[in-house]
Amino acid sequence: MALPSSPRARSSPTIFDVARLAGVSHQTVSRVINNHASVRESTREKVRQAVEQLSYRPNVAARAMVGRRTRALGLITTGSPDYGPTSTVLGLLTAARAADYSVSLATAIDTEPESVQAAVDLVLGQHVDALVVVASRARTLDVLSGLDLRLPVVVVESSGRTGRPSLSIDQYAGARLATEHLIGLGHREIAHVAGPPDAMDATERVRGWRDAMADHGLVARRPLEGDWTPGSGYRIGTLLAQHSPRFTALFVANDQMSLGCVHALAEQGIRVPEDVSVVGFDDIPEAAHFAPPLTTMRQDFRRLGTNVLDTVLEVVEERPVAPPVVRLTPTLVVRRSTRPRD
Repeated sequence: MALPSSPRARSSPTIFDVARLAGVSHQTVSRVINNHASVRESTREKVRQAVEQLSYRPNVAARAMVGRRTRALGLITTGSPDYGPTSTVLGLLTAARAADYSVSLATAIDTEPESVQAAVDLVLGQHVDALVVVASRARTLDVLSGLDLRLPVVVVESSGRTGRPSLSIDQYAGARLATEHLIGLGHREIAHVAGPPDAMDATERVRGWRDAMADHGLVARRPLEGDWTPGSGYRIGTLLAQHSPRFTALFVANDQMSLGCVHALAEQGIRVPEDVSVVGFDDIPEAAHFAPPLTTMRQDFRRLGTNVLDTVLEVVEERPVAPPVVRLTPTLVVRRSTRPRD
């Protein structure tokens, strides 16, 4: 089918001009340029004709079409801007800048396939060499497995169940270290305040706490689930203080919920650490200034960002990635919110 005549010539035609001339979306033009198999051949031909009619050859597209690298990465995040994923993104941006790589960032509002696909389309339109996905929810991995991504993909996620190169900080090991610290102080009744059940980091921290308790013959009672916020920690801390007076220690899945828990315990006349020891997770900048300063697990997000970039470069250069799953171990930072059990 013949295409309509091209619009008046301009010095620099854009991808949107190509889309209008071909009668498709700019995302479809991007898929054709990046040689995605999901585009119908008739649509592909219309886009090719429009590219020729407009002499559409911006530098980044020309490089991508002949297979040369653009020194650009696509970065996709999902969900709310929690401390861990946000810090991971900052670590990767720092490493990419040092390596003279640009990063195109897109956020999927939720983990629905349409939302993730829209974020993927957005960064692919920038003609990136590879895609990095920071996946905090398990659903994101399911959606990714159903996408036809014809470029290297590296995933930052803590479950280790994706078939792609995967990196993270070892949440399971960190939770075990936190729990072992409390057990080593003589605590036997250690409650856990967990994160959201669909968050992979939260799931791994629950698993680490349970296994550490089981290894010492201790009972891991059912954890109460928060949403990572101080407010949820405050509500859970109030419930624990009123209905579970037997516990002598709390392992809380992040520092923000720890802050709420400590606040609630204080209002119920329970002192930290004299009556209850508390360990958090993340070592946010404010953790050293809690009252009392918080014992917590420190995550090296800068090193994680560097490792992610190294893995991306190995994949782009088609060098074998060994091992395909990389886990960094958090570090215990002991402050005044924990003490030996009397």
